[in-house]
Amino acid sequence: MPLQAVSAVIVEGHKVASGQAEDPRFPIGTLRLQIPVFARLGLDLAAYYPGTINLSIAPYEYTVVQPQRTFRNVRWAPDRPAEDFSFFECEMVLERDKAPVKGLVYYPHPETKPEHFQDPRTLEVLAPYMEMLTYGKRVELRLDSDHILIQTP
Repeated sequence: MPLQAVSAVIVEGHKVASGQAEDPRFPIGTLRLQIPVFARLGLDLAAYYPGTINLSIAPYEYTVVQPQRTFRNVRWAPDRPAEDFSFFECEMVLERDKAPVKGLVYYPHPETKPEHFQDPRTLEVLAPYMEMLTYGKRVELRLDSDHILIQTP
């Protein structure tokens, strides 16, 4: 697995995935609605916190090469259009000399996503709950370049 590392900064997202946005359509968050759907499709996300960590890799950008898992036409809520999702394994190094935290890049395909679009230099990551995360914290993100490629704009 050819790992590439990029410095990333934790940035504020839309807070819809976790339910912190207080959007009445998703009072428990979109991820809590999606987790059982992905489980039925064969992807167990139970070990991950039901919210995303938004990592800005600016000034770099990413290109999806070959997702590790892709799910097409996923209907995760009765009143929402179906969406496509891809997932990529990743690692985050939060502190020097500490073991990396394994996670998944959560990639709702922008062409099927109806709203809450991300900056093209921001990746959403699913990981176990971690107390030490704060906006502005810099982390090292490691990705397999066979699946997702980090490049200069």
